[in-house]
Amino acid sequence: MQATASAATPEAVRPPRHHYLNVDYGLRSWLLTTDHKRIGILYLLSITFFFAVGGIYATLIRLELLTPQGDLVSSDTYNRLFTMHGVMMIFFFLVPSIPAVLGNFLIPLMIGAKDVAFPKLNLASWYMYMIGAGLTMYSLLHGGVDTGWTFYTPFSSSYSNSFVAATALGIFVNGFSSIFTGLNFLVTIHRMRAPGMTWFRLPLFIWSHYATSLIMVLGTPVLAITLVLLFLERVFQIGFFDPALGGDPVLFQHFFWFYSHPAVYIMILPSLGVISEIVAAFARKPIFGYKFVALASMGIAILGFLVWGHHLFLSSQSAYAALVFSVLTMLIAVPSAIKVFNWMATLYRGSIEYSTPMFYALGFIGLFTIGGLTGLMLGTLGIDVHVHDTYFVVAHFHYIMVGGALMGYLGGLHYWWPKITGRLYSGFWSHLSALLVFLGFNLTFFPQFILGYLGMPRRYHVYPPEFQVLHVLSTAGASILAVGYLLPMVYFIWSLKYGDYAGRNPWGAVGLEWQATSPPALHNFEEIPVVDFEPYQYKGAPVAQRLPYRIAKYGA
Repeated sequence: MQATASAATPEAVRPPRHHYLNVDYGLRSWLLTTDHKRIGILYLLSITFFFAVGGIYATLIRLELLTPQGDLVSSDTYNRLFTMHGVMMIFFFLVPSIPAVLGNFLIPLMIGAKDVAFPKLNLASWYMYMIGAGLTMYSLLHGGVDTGWTFYTPFSSSYSNSFVAATALGIFVNGFSSIFTGLNFLVTIHRMRAPGMTWFRLPLFIWSHYATSLIMVLGTPVLAITLVLLFLERVFQIGFFDPALGGDPVLFQHFFWFYSHPAVYIMILPSLGVISEIVAAFARKPIFGYKFVALASMGIAILGFLVWGHHLFLSSQSAYAALVFSVLTMLIAVPSAIKVFNWMATLYRGSIEYSTPMFYALGFIGLFTIGGLTGLMLGTLGIDVHVHDTYFVVAHFHYIMVGGALMGYLGGLHYWWPKITGRLYSGFWSHLSALLVFLGFNLTFFPQFILGYLGMPRRYHVYPPEFQVLHVLSTAGASILAVGYLLPMVYFIWSLKYGDYAGRNPWGAVGLEWQATSPPALHNFEEIPVVDFEPYQYKGAPVAQRLPYRIAKYGA
């Protein structure tokens, strides 16, 4: 995004002299900071690193699958590749990405607070994240894990010769980071809203994080207990899950999925909040059915705890229980559909500005819809029996997680980057990046729906030659996708030095965060704001007409 001064001089949009980035440059000041904004930046740097690690594993997986012979790595190495890819991406990128980065940075700003309720606990959550990641990296550097990211027993608890215990311990410690963050957000939203900020004046971004925090606080302890039991069985041979020790392996699946399916909504609910903010800002309209969209977030959080059994359709589960879980799976699609249809109604006859964040929002809606519809297919017993553990499941999962959660994360970064840094990024390159991500993603994962329908099992690296064309297409798409992911790292870093000053509100958006300076001051606001307006009070003017300066071609 490039901007040239017209109505306002460059001095008028220059960042304030004292803001959170230049209060103290020392490394010690960052490592001991209790400022929610700096902690958000620490998380941004950390999860970007682990995203890169997970991406390297994904690259090796796709290179192996170029040929049907399995001639790049051995079977055991391939098992470790897809396991560590899943562990890194899910537990150390997707789960913490938006809450830890954008949630930490924006929640106090959006509700008119000076910080989160427990600043020291907030810093402790980042340290717990790093300790957990360090333990997992230890297992990675010593050979990794070969169980799959779900750690199914009894293989993981008794028979695997990989570093399961260290990885489980790392994820266990990382779980405290999620619990601390969720607790902090819940108390902050309940107790620290600005005067006049009633529940139905909250931005939808806040509603989505409130619902996400409930899942973090209530669901993560279940995973923690499950991993403790797994650790005890593996290290001390105490029988919980291994039939040879008197345990039940299906019990592990119940425990694991009771957390891990709600964890899907930890990853996706924050993205839904991001998309609501972007759609309203660039359609210049209030969100259609605001209260329904807000309550839909709570509905997703509650129903998310009731559908874990659809992962056990083929695990000796009662046919009657499977029927109940199938119906509940259909039911949870309703609040998700409410959001999508209400976004469509908001866009209808809006003054739409096709900015980079809007590109990501539109891409998200398309990919999330495909992921949701294929999820309904997997929730039906007749279809799930036939495509269970095939590439159809892989494609569905990535359409939700990568096409949904990651698109929302990138859209949010592009939307709030001027607020975070006070700088504007390249409009041309960011448009190109969004296009490459969308095209590359579909070329990577849509062929996998066909592979799964034809019967290609997942987690296999040797396959019949007739599947090679589809795998080559998938690997080619992954190459395009990688370029799309690398470009933002380049132009975001470039913008820190060479980007034009963003000003207080480059998008002409509403919301308390846009009333703060860019970058925000150390304590966010000089005075606590008073909220006397309803959310998303846009008047319909296009973005370019509301800016204090003219946006150059490709600029917005």
